[in-house]
Amino acid sequence: MFRISSKGRYAVKAVYELALHADRGPLTVANIAQAQNIPEQYLEQLMPLLKRAGIVHGMRGAQGGYRLANRPEEVSVRDVVAAVEGPILVADCASDSGQGCQEMQWCIGPDVWVRVQEAVDEAMREITMDRLMREQRAVAKRSVSQLKASGEGG
Repeated sequence: MFRISSKGRYAVKAVYELALHADRGPLTVANIAQAQNIPEQYLEQLMPLLKRAGIVHGMRGAQGGYRLANRPEEVSVRDVVAAVEGPILVADCASDSGQGCQEMQWCIGPDVWVRVQEAVDEAMREITMDRLMREQRAVAKRSVSQLKASGEGG
């Protein structure tokens, strides 16, 4: 089964939190963990992977923490997941190396799985942190409007 692990999901949440605070300086691991309900010890293991991939910058000292290395519109879900999970493959025969199963010469799989792989890659690239922030603001705005319309919000 093709599945993004908790490592990938937590990394996306952490980078999303950094994107929310992109103009306000660095955040500590504790701040990110609390805001996104991520186990702090787990997040401490993920942040160096994100730093190594160039997605975040670490800053030492009393005012230290982490911040995005690029603007939120330049950081995609695919970048983040690949940084902590490694290559994102839907099937062995969809890899860039062209290696797959023993029966590659008789198999229709590469024709199918390469197209699926390309679709997954494209979808994950299109979802940037900026897009996530805009979509979440829209969801929150609709929720407030619905509460007001029902008489509970105001």
